[in-house]
Amino acid sequence: MIEAQRVDFVAVPTQDLDRALAFYGETLGLEKNTNTGPTWHEFETGNVTLAIVQPESIGVPFAPLPFGAIAIRVPDVESAKAKLEEVGVEFRGEIWDSGVCNGAAFIDPDGNGLLLHHRYAPYNDGTTP
Repeated sequence: MIEAQRVDFVAVPTQDLDRALAFYGETLGLEKNTNTGPTWHEFETGNVTLAIVQPESIGVPFAPLPFGAIAIRVPDVESAKAKLEEVGVEFRGEIWDSGVCNGAAFIDPDGNGLLLHHRYAPYNDGTTP
């Protein structure tokens, strides 16, 4: 078996690079990594990099990431959701609560599934988020 150390990045497919860069950089306000090239753009989230890619540029057909594929931790889901709704982001349903966390689902302009997420209950090891 392999020795997985962590997840370094998630490739986020797009059909319109400029639109995706504006969404992740301006709408979501993620920090853009300056060490990127013309076909690979990275945004930092604190623990995982989101790499915006155009799959067709390497001969792979575009397919959006499924519902909830990327869960973005925020300190307050309700507040973050309200801020994004103010700038036109549409959510899929209301804020949900699982008993240990809550979240709100939305999509980016390419249809990739994202969540705002906040865990409020302790982890199995007793540590808190």
